[in-house]
Amino acid sequence: MKEYTFREVIAQAMSEEMRKDESIYLMGEEVAEYNGAYKASKGMLDEFGPKRVIDTPIAELGFTGIAVGSAMNGNRPIVEYMTFNFSLVGIDQIINNAAKIRQMSGGQWNCPIVFRGPTASAGQLGATHSQALESWYANIPGLKVIVPSNPYDAKGLLKSAIQDNDPVIFMESEQMYGDKMEIPEEEYYLPIGKADIKKEGKDVTLVSFGKIMKLAMQAAEDLEKEGISVEVIDLRT
Repeated sequence: MKEYTFREVIAQAMSEEMRKDESIYLMGEEVAEYNGAYKASKGMLDEFGPKRVIDTPIAELGFTGIAVGSAMNGNRPIVEYMTFNFSLVGIDQIINNAAKIRQMSGGQWNCPIVFRGPTASAGQLGATHSQALESWYANIPGLKVIVPSNPYDAKGLLKSAIQDNDPVIFMESEQMYGDKMEIPEEEYYLPIGKADIKKEGKDVTLVSFGKIMKLAMQAAEDLEKEGISVEVIDLRT
């Protein structure tokens, strides 16, 4: 076991999968030369080169559409949005193409894409950079939504998302990129669609996801001091 930050395990998960499969590539604004806006793709350009770690123009509708067409033709793109607020520029491609092509084609095409990037509020950012849109995407037929609450879960769930044959929305809290956690050296995957019991209890159940899990765990600790046994469930996906 070795300690890594949230941003480091995001890069690890993508790199591990890209080493196995040449059809996997990363594209987005500043993912290559700048190592990612939040440094979540640090070192990947050096390892994989500019054909597999691609800096895009500031044109989310365009590069999201390119990713959908690419996935339909046998590739497995990972699309990074600098913030998920900017995914709204390309939301027609996400909702009406990526999420629907398998059903609309009668199963002739699938669309293995991971749309990932930071979500919700962070320090000193404007309102247009601070929205939590996971509930929007979770209500769209054809999409799977993942919001991890810690680095261990983030790595295992991202690796599973990259291998999934359907489009996955993978949202990372901007306030958690520096969070550290011990991560196994051996490879591991976590299942999509299964919640995790972070703490067992018998009196009351708290259910949450993402960075709010920190508050849920703290609330559980506070209630334990009052003699109340709290179960805490992390939805994760």
